[in-house]
Amino acid sequence: MIIKKLSLYNFKNHSEKKFEFSPQINCFVGNNGVGKTNILDALHYLSVGKSFLGNTDLNNIRHDEDFFTIDAEIMNEESEDIIKISQPKEAKKIIKKNDKSYDRLADHIGYLPSVMISPYDSNLISDSGESRRKFLDAMISQTDSEYLFDLIQYQKVVQQRNALLKYFAKNRVWEKDSLEIYDDPITKLGTKIFIKRRDFVEKLNPIVQSFYRIISGGMENVSVIYESHLLENSFENLLKESIERDRMLTYTSKGIHKDDLLFEMNSVLIKKVGSQGQQKSFLISLKLAQMSLVKELTRKTPILLLDDIFDKLDDNRVSQLIELVNQENFGQIFITDTHRERTESVVKKINEESIIFDI
Repeated sequence: MIIKKLSLYNFKNHSEKKFEFSPQINCFVGNNGVGKTNILDALHYLSVGKSFLGNTDLNNIRHDEDFFTIDAEIMNEESEDIIKISQPKEAKKIIKKNDKSYDRLADHIGYLPSVMISPYDSNLISDSGESRRKFLDAMISQTDSEYLFDLIQYQKVVQQRNALLKYFAKNRVWEKDSLEIYDDPITKLGTKIFIKRRDFVEKLNPIVQSFYRIISGGMENVSVIYESHLLENSFENLLKESIERDRMLTYTSKGIHKDDLLFEMNSVLIKKVGSQGQQKSFLISLKLAQMSLVKELTRKTPILLLDDIFDKLDDNRVSQLIELVNQENFGQIFITDTHRERTESVVKKINEESIIFDI
């Protein structure tokens, strides 16, 4: 998958920007605050229909404007497609492929897989399990068209069950039979999601370990471990065993919505024992493993978005990363940096065609 052209209108700080890209390496160079990361975010929108920074769609409309649009020409092995994303202030977001709107976002996810490596990745280590769970869901959604749909349905059923628990508490009533109506859909959807998460992490872990050994050159053993209530119990039993606890808490306390990923180094959480350099190396290894696995499962090479990472790595780790890029055939790459000379030096080490855009 190759992005040939990109046009931005009223997207964040860009009133209008147009690019024609190299099929291999594209670099955006400029001072802090000029909008380099915003261009990568627009590319991320093309992939998954939302910002990687967590901003709401309306917040990405340029100040004092009424809409933003992102247009792109994308070439695959069979044809060229036009993807257009538009967000008016007073209406819902529209994503079109060749002038035809998608019925649901899940139908678009996976068309243009992407992997973003950015300074914000450190939140995966420091934040709560929710951020790691979302990261896992985003990875799997790019490889499995039904996964996101099942996940959305599961979340709706859990919300309905929680609303009923709160209603019971507020009105001081208890109707166990009414609550058990939700057991079957939660169990079926949750178990299906659990199996896909478990199997995905099982494939991901050894790839992370392999990349970490190359990038860090260290002797530490790292692991990605999937943590779930369902590893030791069936969903049906979990709901039965926790029903009184759920009644007291007024929410569903057990299930795959409480899953987490544990990032470990030598069997201890990496946030407790890993240096900054070790944590950065782990996160880059995790993202490269994501790219490798998505490529294996979809037969599509994801676009690689590298946001300001050369400023966060020492020369040795940069060299290891560039060597990996050369070896792994990562496809189309987009890089942001504040130093043109450094960017030119890095790009020269990669034996690919490149374009440097001054922003």
